[in-house]
Amino acid sequence: MKQELIETIKHIATLPIHEDRKKTLDTLSIYIKEKLEKKEAISVNFICTHNSRRSHLGQIWMQTLAKYFNIDNLNAYSGGTEETAVAPQIIDTLKKQNFEVEKISHEKNPVYSIKFDDHSHPIVGFSKKYAHQFNPSTNFAAIMTCSQADEGCPFVAGSEKRIPITYEDPKISDNTDLETETYLERSNQIASELYYVLSQLN
Repeated sequence: MKQELIETIKHIATLPIHEDRKKTLDTLSIYIKEKLEKKEAISVNFICTHNSRRSHLGQIWMQTLAKYFNIDNLNAYSGGTEETAVAPQIIDTLKKQNFEVEKISHEKNPVYSIKFDDHSHPIVGFSKKYAHQFNPSTNFAAIMTCSQADEGCPFVAGSEKRIPITYEDPKISDNTDLETETYLERSNQIASELYYVLSQLN
């Protein structure tokens, strides 16, 4: 893994997490731990309304931290209740946090290659519905990252576990002086909480 990204991870590992949040996060830790004990593949799908911001951060950080913690059979995905596009602020934030990001298509809904090291397959980032063929159709945990998706999707077909881990939308800061700071804060929050989830497995 790139040393600069390791330094980013070391920083997010120090961020405080409220005890109330840990109770919810522990549900995901237990799910992953049970899968590990059974030596089963682990699929985690982060779901939000537009699959443009929070759900992508969840997918990217979960996949990156799985590599950091040497959990080889965990794969992270993301989707929405509708298809839009990855917000450019998310791409800018990932670059600031030392990911290597390349746009590999230029449609209205671009596809991005997101790399956390030079030896692993890149994470493929683009907006899609949660049931898209790119995502698992069975035996996955559905992580609801926004309250709208949590309320709008009471049943996620194919999921064996549904866990609401919701975050405030950084979109509220778009086109303001706080935009860069807010997106970085949200990415750090998601990263630190997923770091906590995986750190509980040992």
